[in-house]
Amino acid sequence: MDESKNTAERRNLKQKLLEFYDKKYKLLLIIPIVMLVLALAQIGYQSYKTGDFIKRDVSLKGGVTVTIPYQQNVNIVWLENEISSKFPDHDVAVRSLRSSGAVVGIIVEADIDGNDKAQTGKLLGAVESSLKIDLSSIEYGIEVIGSSLGSSFFKESLIALAVAFMFMGIVVLIYFRTFIPSVAIILAAFSDMAVALAVINIMDVRVGTAGIAAFLMLIGYSVDTDILLTVRVLKRKEGTVMDRIVSSIKTGMTETLTAIVAVTVAMFVTQSEVIRQIMLILLIGLVADIFNTWIQNVGLLRIYIERKAKKGVSI
Repeated sequence: MDESKNTAERRNLKQKLLEFYDKKYKLLLIIPIVMLVLALAQIGYQSYKTGDFIKRDVSLKGGVTVTIPYQQNVNIVWLENEISSKFPDHDVAVRSLRSSGAVVGIIVEADIDGNDKAQTGKLLGAVESSLKIDLSSIEYGIEVIGSSLGSSFFKESLIALAVAFMFMGIVVLIYFRTFIPSVAIILAAFSDMAVALAVINIMDVRVGTAGIAAFLMLIGYSVDTDILLTVRVLKRKEGTVMDRIVSSIKTGMTETLTAIVAVTVAMFVTQSEVIRQIMLILLIGLVADIFNTWIQNVGLLRIYIERKAKKGVSI
């Protein structure tokens, strides 16, 4: 008796949520709009404060990377602050290098001029004094990326990202041949990227070439569910519009949640900082895509269909 009552209550709650989702879709549009506005505000503030809309690491900025074999546990935050205090006008990042869960090394990055021997020596000295080690007796690695080369990498990465996004938009416009649904798909992909960028800025993540690759991957992930939704709503004729939306949600959310689980597991299991950064950006983008696809895109599509219906034009 209790089990059947609980089942009935769950069905009743599900029905009420579906009715709210069906009738209040315009009100729900506030959620993705606020998310996008806040994301753009954060990116704008970041640009105003630092002169750059994203926090770049040495690979995109230029500088020196020192890799030191070190098997003792060390407070990374303390070490970063200790070294940063000696370079107040430069960005310094410190992370641990792990293998099978154990610390095997320390990586120190600083956006200093690698050709300036005095600055490089000062960085190595700061590492020695902080870790209480003698680098002359250790086989450490040092990598220098010139500022012009780093800026070139960054510029070319942005061009690649812009070209990929542009061609995605062109393909969508050619396939659907309708302005509003195509713009809705493009806007959803842009919103996913903007929210992901704003969140990693807040998290103080320094993005490298791997991060740019993650944004390229995010375009594909976000467009996938949006195209699924648009095709089912506009191209199929069986059932009501809401029936087609619900069918799309079942398929699309299964894809998205599967991807979120896979990305989350990979992020926590991997020992590579590069892979972890890619997974983090994808995870944030996929979560944002739930709102931007199933609230924002659905809302815009329904407004488009209703306006067409008022004009007597069949979809």
